[in-house]
Amino acid sequence: MTIKAEYIWIDGTEPTAKLRSKTKILTGSAADVSELPIWGFDGSSTNQAEGHASDCVLKPVFSCPDPIRGGDDVLVLCEVLNTDMTPHPSNTRAQLAEVAGKFTAQEPIFGIEQEYTFFDRDRPLGFPVGGFPAPQGGYYCGVGADEIHGRDVVEAHLENCLKAGLGISGINAEVMPGQWEFQVGPLAPLEVADQLWIARWLLYRTAEDFNVSATLDPKPVKGDWNGAGAHTNFSTKAMREGYDAIITACESLGEGSKPLDHVKNYGAGIDDRLTGLHETAPWNEYSYGVSDRGASVRIPWQVEKDGKGYIEDRRPNANVDPYVVTRLLVDTCCSALEKAGQV
Repeated sequence: MTIKAEYIWIDGTEPTAKLRSKTKILTGSAADVSELPIWGFDGSSTNQAEGHASDCVLKPVFSCPDPIRGGDDVLVLCEVLNTDMTPHPSNTRAQLAEVAGKFTAQEPIFGIEQEYTFFDRDRPLGFPVGGFPAPQGGYYCGVGADEIHGRDVVEAHLENCLKAGLGISGINAEVMPGQWEFQVGPLAPLEVADQLWIARWLLYRTAEDFNVSATLDPKPVKGDWNGAGAHTNFSTKAMREGYDAIITACESLGEGSKPLDHVKNYGAGIDDRLTGLHETAPWNEYSYGVSDRGASVRIPWQVEKDGKGYIEDRRPNANVDPYVVTRLLVDTCCSALEKAGQV
């Protein structure tokens, strides 16, 4: 039996990495990712190597059914390695694996809300040529052709994610025309990040068929329009069992240099989005509060009512690397919970 395996990886483009992929023809089955072969690529064309030593290595780490090609074909997410089989400097997954392994006993889980914007050439989908639509307000979770743009692409993307077996948990229209969101999780750190990268690839690939593009630009339209984020919901076993651990986690994110340590790794262009307006806290200030969408970190009202649950870090940009944001949250919060004996 012959199958097509689409090898997908994250490149070395800065400040925001891009997804790349190419197809490998395999003979046999691809039931287990550990049985998929490593493969090489030209790192000099992906900002990951110099031309005189251009080879880089793709190591499969996650696979799922390919919903676009169908049949037995698969999508294969890969880590990038050097030719000596050590992690490439652009390989942020390896760093997450180390930190997540350290705190496995605390059972950290994530749900990430991925916002994005469709573009028709040089303008957001639904924006009139040479002008602007009505002010934002009615577009969020709206219905009707006058307010909703791109639903056919969104539904096709959702179906593709479900066919791929990804842990996608919902979709909704966002505050600006042509802006949407999907959610992945709740899942463990590596799983949520792996699956979010695959869901992003499927978003771009699905949009191709509709002749539109999708962008994770955190501020796709300047002015009085919401930006695009990747609100990151996080909890540990202790947080899911008691409120004291919720407060410890929130406090830990505001200690010392932690606010800026996180924000500077939460996606390029974050100061354009985190202005203190449009449901954001200023990028250089840290705050947390119950039901407060203007805070850096929100404690949902239901969590306060139940005395347990999760927190929502509202700072990450839409273009954040999920391997980085999950690593930072696990490292900061789990270290603090461990120190406080709340594990």
